[in-house]
Amino acid sequence: MKRFLQKLNRIWKLILLFLLIAMVFSYAMFQGGFVSWFLFYSFLPFALYGLFVAAYPIRDWQVKRKILKYEYSAKEEMHVEIELTRNTFFPVFYIVVRDSFSSTIGEKIMGKKMLMPGFKRRLTFKYTVKELPRGEHVFDQIFLQMGDPLGLIEKEKAYIQVDRILVYPPVEEMVYKPLENHYEQGMTSSKERVQRDTTMAVGIREYQPGDRFSWINWKASARRNTMMTKEFEQKQSHDIMIVMDCQENKRFETVVSFTASIIRAILKKGAQVGLLSVDSDRTIFPIRGGESQQQLLLYHLAKVRTAKNITLSEVLDNESSQLQPQATIMLITSQLTRELVDKAGWLASKRYNIAVFVIAGKKEGLSSGEKTLSAFAAKRGIRVIPVSEGRFKEAFGEVVA
Repeated sequence: MKRFLQKLNRIWKLILLFLLIAMVFSYAMFQGGFVSWFLFYSFLPFALYGLFVAAYPIRDWQVKRKILKYEYSAKEEMHVEIELTRNTFFPVFYIVVRDSFSSTIGEKIMGKKMLMPGFKRRLTFKYTVKELPRGEHVFDQIFLQMGDPLGLIEKEKAYIQVDRILVYPPVEEMVYKPLENHYEQGMTSSKERVQRDTTMAVGIREYQPGDRFSWINWKASARRNTMMTKEFEQKQSHDIMIVMDCQENKRFETVVSFTASIIRAILKKGAQVGLLSVDSDRTIFPIRGGESQQQLLLYHLAKVRTAKNITLSEVLDNESSQLQPQATIMLITSQLTRELVDKAGWLASKRYNIAVFVIAGKKEGLSSGEKTLSAFAAKRGIRVIPVSEGRFKEAFGEVVA
């Protein structure tokens, strides 16, 4: 329907141009004199040019978009060049170039400029998008619009040219330090969970309460006439599972930025990390290490959106079976609630090591209510760490190396 109305409008403007020519000519014929004929001859070039514009094929123009790179960091500048070429020398009074791209996070950015080609066969139009927002942005169409000086004849054509760019969340440099394990009866002496590699026995020792039946070395027990168990090589597991709060909030972008920063710091330290987020879709990444894991997680964080109807406490309630007891669970949120503390406390009672990072604005800390909840959480073995925007590196400032 819209295209039909546009076509009808162009036909009407063309009819109006013929009517104006006829009216001015009739006025000169019946009125006579220098003034009336001067008016007719002055109007005639504009009218004829309008007719030529109506007959000129705008498809004569070829359009090409040039992008220097396809991956950016948030708030970085992007430079785009639009190149226009054609085969004919028809004098074009003006042409409007409009480029647009849509975003996965709901934003729309446009570059627009009016050019005066004249007889030129090649034109370039450059524009800059400042402070790119995080997300995946899709260039879809380039629009060209031309017309006559009187504005009676206008022609427009859309050129389909699809390009995609990915804008990663901003990352701050951080130095990750392991968190100490907290429980209701106090703090453990080890900063990392200790596991025994039962595939490799390195010696034997006397039986101790709590040793498994399968660890008993029967031959050594028979020789020494006392219960002896195998001594296994101990290895430390330093796995981290991050659960990010995707609830709609004004600090959501800061939450994403901190999550990206801490993931990069953890992997740089040589530890392994996984990620759980629930927005419109439930997404979980198993705990792994290496450069490929970093690229995978940052790509997800570039595209993640807010969730309106699910809180972080509900995510923990629904996804607690996906959390590994031997891993440190890091919860990243912008609001500390009683429901979240209660759910995290329940996990802590199951011997999970829980840390909650609460993201605040610049030069802000926890509110009075959040400080009360933080003290309550500490009694239940949960460590609450306030993080201010722009000061991520201080998140582990109080952690002993």
